[in-house]
Amino acid sequence: MEIKFFCPIWGSDHLGIELFFEKVKSAGFDGVEMSLPSEPESKAEILKLLNQFGLNLIAQHWETSTTNFETHKTEYRQRLTNLAGYKPLFINSQTGKDFFTYEQNVALIRIAAEISSEYGVKIIHETHRGKFSFAAHITSEFLIKNPDLRLGLDLSHWCNVAESWLTDQPEALNLALSRADHIHARVGFPEGPQIPDPRAPEWKEALDKHVGWWKEVIDQRCKAGWTQFTVTPEFGPYPYMTILPFSKEPIANQWEVNLFMMDYLRSLLNN
Repeated sequence: MEIKFFCPIWGSDHLGIELFFEKVKSAGFDGVEMSLPSEPESKAEILKLLNQFGLNLIAQHWETSTTNFETHKTEYRQRLTNLAGYKPLFINSQTGKDFFTYEQNVALIRIAAEISSEYGVKIIHETHRGKFSFAAHITSEFLIKNPDLRLGLDLSHWCNVAESWLTDQPEALNLALSRADHIHARVGFPEGPQIPDPRAPEWKEALDKHVGWWKEVIDQRCKAGWTQFTVTPEFGPYPYMTILPFSKEPIANQWEVNLFMMDYLRSLLNN
């Protein structure tokens, strides 16, 4: 199994696309994970630069936040259709709302399935606070009732929501691991979605917990015949990254942390 590593644009938005892509390529990432504009000129420029730097693309959807469901549904379809038109490797979507009904969230999942079929682009759904997939026990119901539903796995959110290492809900956790097609390698803990620094020895338990889950996912996909798998180290900037009082200086360097995660997991998982 070959693990491909993708860099999030989150936290590097200020660089500009060309400089960001150059930095990503120089750092040894295989591609980028990012949302994309709808304007034809911007779209053409991004596709040209991706090709120029030899970078793969995972399209990320996160913007649809309207609380009115009918408006939300329209915006969601428009945004996914735009992303699918780029022909990315796949789309990783933060879908729905935690306060939408089950039926409403399923309607959005079905829209994603329609667009996926129409454009021939896989769409997976990220486990994320505030979305339909905000907690292990809730997501389990969606997975059971929708057997084609596949996940972008970010268990940092679930640890935070459940205020635990999920040891008391193994069935829901294991079901999610079995349906994960992509990993966001951020390390959370019971009191928050992001530890301060995975290099620090005091956070070894948290790092080991997540690595164990990620290895299980990759082992399962390997046994299923997959030859490649994608991982995005996704430690974020403030407010995910803790800052020092008064100075507002981050206590760790986001870019360096994500590089550490890529190098650490590349040596650990590409064996």
